[in-house]
Amino acid sequence: MLHTAVATLAEGTGDLPRFTASTLLTGWSLEPVSFVLTAWVAGLYVYGTLVLRRRGDHWPVGRTLAFVGLGMGSFYFATSSGLATYDLTLLSVHMVQHMILSMLVPMALALGAPVTLALRTLPARPRRWLLVVLHSRVAKVLSFPPLAFALYIVSPWALYFSGWYSASLHSAYVHEMMHIHLVLVGALFFWPILGVDPVPGRVAYPFRMLLVVMTLPFHAFLGVTIMGQDDLLGGTWYPELHEGPMGAWLPDPADDQHLAGGILWGSGDLIALALFAALFTQWVRSSLQEARREDRRLDLLEARERAASGDTPTRGDGP
Repeated sequence: MLHTAVATLAEGTGDLPRFTASTLLTGWSLEPVSFVLTAWVAGLYVYGTLVLRRRGDHWPVGRTLAFVGLGMGSFYFATSSGLATYDLTLLSVHMVQHMILSMLVPMALALGAPVTLALRTLPARPRRWLLVVLHSRVAKVLSFPPLAFALYIVSPWALYFSGWYSASLHSAYVHEMMHIHLVLVGALFFWPILGVDPVPGRVAYPFRMLLVVMTLPFHAFLGVTIMGQDDLLGGTWYPELHEGPMGAWLPDPADDQHLAGGILWGSGDLIALALFAALFTQWVRSSLQEARREDRRLDLLEARERAASGDTPTRGDGP
């Protein structure tokens, strides 16, 4: 006979079929929290771009695709697709969901520059309120790079090696709050690093790249630790699932946990390396733009000096 917790899970998910690529894409469910958040956040962003367009201002299409398509699209996929349907059944599936919410979604949202969009489209009073928040002491403290880095690194350890993860398996509310927490902590870390929006906590490119590189060993260490754990994350939750109808196809919980640790290790490093490459590209472009601005400044100074001395540039002279 199943325990109460497993019976509660079965009432919400039913007798799930074997997890495959097909069930990942077809096992969608309407989750109220993720649906409302996705609709409101993406809708407000799109409305802001329409406001700019109506008054003749330009907004890069790439930013819209990053925020609405990749950012909010990935958030909804992670919390409503087959990943959400099986995230209480397989730890490895939860880990894929974890990495999407903690890394991919925050980076995509940051690349969409929603703060810049809000500052350009909000009415005067809400715009002043937003500026007050951005310049507040709380915002400066939360975005302080060492603190944001510490929160980003400590958060998954606190999740998996405390009672928090087990609580998220037994409580729908804690489960949803865990999803939002992963996105918020990732945003605190990645938003200043990507440096598109005028948010506090932005630092020079060498330090941004250093912060990204420093995440690599922590992801690896956490992944290896989970892979080598003798105790199962979630306690008896996953073994008890084997007592039900899904026990015929569920993998061994220890094997699934080993796979989950490998997913965290490998995907974390891959995404971090991709971000490192993106930051390096941004750094090169910023340096080239700064060089062009300096050339224009020197040309302007030279032109003023010629005008002051009464010299007239010859045909062979530069601008």
